[in-house]
Amino acid sequence: MQDFLVTSRVVAVFAPPAPDDAVWAAAILVDEGFPLVEITFRNEAARDNIEALVRKVPEAVVGAGTVLTREQAEVACAAGARFLVSPGLAPDVGSFADQKGIPYIPGVFTPSEVQVALAQGRRILKFFPAEAGGGPNLIKALAPVYPQVSFIPTGGIGLHNLASYLCLPSVIACGGSFLVPSGAVRERDETALREAARQLRGLLNALDEPSACEQRHG
Repeated sequence: MQDFLVTSRVVAVFAPPAPDDAVWAAAILVDEGFPLVEITFRNEAARDNIEALVRKVPEAVVGAGTVLTREQAEVACAAGARFLVSPGLAPDVGSFADQKGIPYIPGVFTPSEVQVALAQGRRILKFFPAEAGGGPNLIKALAPVYPQVSFIPTGGIGLHNLASYLCLPSVIACGGSFLVPSGAVRERDETALREAARQLRGLLNALDEPSACEQRHG
C-alpha cells in the first residue's frame, strides 16, 4: 500500500451513483496514470461500485472509504476492496482489517488520536478534515512529535493548495474528490475528467523539480 501511495501521491475519492459511472471514471483515471481509487460508503451503491471496479478495471487499486463499522468493512472486503479508510478511529474496522490482512487507514485530527492510532499499530493515517482543521501548519506541528507517522490529508484539498501538503515530508499522499469532478461523472464528460487528471499531472511534475518545495517553504 505504501508503494502505491508514494507512486501515485493522490487518492481519487468519490462516490459514484452507479457501477457504470464508477467503471467509466476509474478506467479514465487509470489511463491517465492515477490507479488509486477510494470508493466511499456515502451511498447505497458503494458495494456494487467496488465489485464492478475490481472486476472490470483490474488495473485500478480499489479501496473503500468512509468505513464506519465492521459490517461495512466486511461488505467492502467481500466486494474486493484492497484497503479500508475511515474518517476517524474505528477499532472494529481495524481489527477486521488485521484479520483479513488488508491495510487500514484511520482518520486522525488531534495528538491524542494520533497516539491511539499508533498504539493500535497504525503508521499511515488519514488527516481529516485537513483544511478545516488547521491545514499544513497543524501537520507541521504534529510531524516532529510523531516522526514515524505518514499522513494522508483529505478534506478541502484541490489543485490550489495541494502543493502545500505534498511538500511536507510527513505527507505520503493526499486524498480528494478534485480529481473526479462530480459534474464530469454525471454528464460523462471525458474531456473534463481527462483535463482534471492532466492538470494534476502537470502539478506533480512541477513538484518533482529539485527546488520546487524549497521555493514554497522559502
